[in-house]
This record gives sequence, structure tokens and C-alpha cells, in this order.
Amino acid sequence: MYTVPALLDLHDRAHRSLQSLLAHCAQLGAGELNRELPGFGYPTVRLQLHHGISAEEYWIGVLQGRPESDDNEAAFRTIESLAEYRGRIAAATDEYLRRASAEELNTARKMLTWGNKEQVLAPARVIVRTLTHIYHHQGQTLAMCRLLGRPVAAGLDFPIA
Repeated sequence: MYTVPALLDLHDRAHRSLQSLLAHCAQLGAGELNRELPGFGYPTVRLQLHHGISAEEYWIGVLQGRPESDDNEAAFRTIESLAEYRGRIAAATDEYLRRASAEELNTARKMLTWGNKEQVLAPARVIVRTLTHIYHHQGQTLAMCRLLGRPVAAGLDFPIA
């Protein structure tokens, strides 16, 4: 069983790591931020970052009966705009978790997902999925940074302290 405090802690740690990644990516120029690199589903650093954030927005919307996200990636051209977006979405998830009960979070229920597909999902698992998804795309973003000649900044793994 997942608890609200545990999910809030995991969420906070994932977003602290994502904030650090955004700070690391702030050293990239616009050309580097938007340079397409082969071998990645989202071929630029900017698109990787946007996707990680917008996916959380989408899944929190699914939990609240409104599966939507800001797919207008062109509106997020800078690290600053992505950082603001990250903060807004993190706050929305935090608010959702603080209002939810442990029973609600751990009880699977029908939800509508993309394409009006109905799925039976436990909200806590949806939250955990958004967090693992952040780390997945964070790893891809860091690999891209290395390819761009910007070695990894320290401390971007799951914060254990």
C-alpha cells in the first residue's frame, strides 16, 4: 500500500532532481537545446524535457478525469519556460496528492486515457509511473548533454539524502 507521505516524498525528490537537470541544461545555447540527435525518440534536449513534464501533466489529468497536457512544445522554447512549466505541474501533482486519501490512491478504478481508452488503474501506480518516467527521460537528456560536450553534473540520481 502506498501512503500519501511516501508519494509526496518520492515526488519531491524526483522534482528536485529534475530542477537540477534543468539548471544543468541552462548552460546550453539555443542551438544545442534544439539540436537533433539521432537515436532518441524525442530528438532534442528541449523536447526530452518538455515530454517528461507534459507526461506528468497528462497523467495527473487522467486521475482527475481530464486527460490533457500542453502538447504545444513550441510554447516552451527556453529552459526558463520549461522550468516554470515544471514548477506548475509539480505543484498540481502535489495538490492532488495532498487532497487524496490512501484508500483513493490504492484503489483501482476505471479511467479514460488517450483516445478515450478505458483502463482500470490505481492512482498511486500512475503517480509512481510519472516519477519513473521523469528519470527515464532525465537519463536520455543527460546522454544528449554528453553528446553535446556538456558532461553530466553531479547529483542527478534519485536523492537519497
